Amino acid sequence: MPMLQVNVLTGYTDDIKQRLCQELTKTVSGVVDADPQGISVWVHEVPAQAYTRAGQVRQPGPAPLAHPRDQVLSYLAAMEARQLDEARGYLADSFSMTFPGGATFTDLGDLVEWSKDRYRFVKKTIASINVAYESDHIVVMCQGTLAGEWPDGSAFSNIRFTDRFELRSGMLTRQDVWNDLAYAQPR
Repeated sequence: MPMLQVNVLTGYTDDIKQRLCQELTKTVSGVVDADPQGISVWVHEVPAQAYTRAGQVRQPGPAPLAHPRDQVLSYLAAMEARQLDEARGYLADSFSMTFPGGATFTDLGDLVEWSKDRYRFVKKTIASINVAYESDHIVVMCQGTLAGEWPDGSAFSNIRFTDRFELRSGMLTRQDVWNDLAYAQPR
């Protein structure tokens, strides 16, 4: 029965501390193949004045305001609604996205222009989202199906897709897209 004790500087919200406990439980469960029901996590808060690093009192670093899953879902919703300015608010300056066939974009307007010859609109039905915490970034995998209209106005649906996102410092830095649109497109 794994038991973890974590020290954090005072100042993180209850939501962030709860999320930390949940993610640590998932990680320990995966690494040691333990039942999550048997994993205990304690978060101990330490006042900033009771902690130093390199002899200096430190303040807690800023925690992301939103869960990475929620950031991805909000970005995708803004893109689907073609609210490009809102969608840009989730992107780092270095953001890039790669689509099937190797088409790579750094500007959302260029993506929209490129997609005009491929479909009139597309909507995503999300089946699953998985979040993985790497040492220097967060990976969010989003899977589901696409539905929409081809350029000729005919409908399509139930087309598989997977989007892989990377986040750094709370911003989306990369999106890789895989889907079966090319196999379903009318010839």
